[in-house]
Amino acid sequence: MRDRPGFGLRARGCVVAGLFVLAGCSGGGGGADAAKGAASRTLSASPASSASSGTGSTGTPTAPGASGAPLVPELDESRQPKTAAEARALLGRIVIGQAAFGPEVERATPFESDPRRWPVLDQDCVWQTEGLPPDVLATSTRYFQIPAKDGHGRVLINATVTVHHNRQESGWETARAMEEVLRCPDQKLRDGEDLKGLWGGALHLGEQMNGWTEDAFTESGKYVNTAQGGGPQPYIWSQGQFGPVTLAVAGKGAEGFADAALNALVVQGTSRLMVNTKQELAKAAP
Repeated sequence: MRDRPGFGLRARGCVVAGLFVLAGCSGGGGGADAAKGAASRTLSASPASSASSGTGSTGTPTAPGASGAPLVPELDESRQPKTAAEARALLGRIVIGQAAFGPEVERATPFESDPRRWPVLDQDCVWQTEGLPPDVLATSTRYFQIPAKDGHGRVLINATVTVHHNRQESGWETARAMEEVLRCPDQKLRDGEDLKGLWGGALHLGEQMNGWTEDAFTESGKYVNTAQGGGPQPYIWSQGQFGPVTLAVAGKGAEGFADAALNALVVQGTSRLMVNTKQELAKAAP
């Protein structure tokens, strides 16, 4: 879920798939009509029963590759956390540090969100925080930055991992993310910080080259920070899902920092989180 207020061959494969997702969502094609269609698909079918992809023996959606093998491994339901304590332990094995993004990225201050709080977009399109809802066992957001230097401003990155009880709950999180964009294309993060002109798209596994996640959601628009001055900067949010876990990375650009470099950082972080999640929850290969 969003936090607003406040590798090997397997990894490289995730990066390539993630780049296709971001490329498809960063050019503005499709607009609101495409977003509404994606939201309708997500809301009308849980990931475990999607008609757009097959399912494994435990309900894991699968999209066959050229060899007929699934592009996303099968979920081992016995490894899903059942308590908040187990979910927090799982988070500790999935979350990433600044090294996952490369040597230029540093920890920001604050570095981690309050694990007892949850972001909620109110009816006025302003982000607030509340206690964790019943469907969330544990959540963590970490904040990173590339300090202003070499002719560019300060770049902000955050990485969020949320653990639910099951896949149905994590699927509804993706559906809510889509609904938020449709309802509030302009959103206030806090005083002096806003997101403008947001639009998003959701892709089930196997749709439009999505081979890296059961349900992909990407949101893009402009980030405005009046304290930093200057014009609006690029903003992108990329979210994936495996079983009961959702994971996401958001990037807020800066003057003089290339859009392609921001996209690459988001893909790199999201891919690393997905690799970690699959290593923890996928069935062992026979």
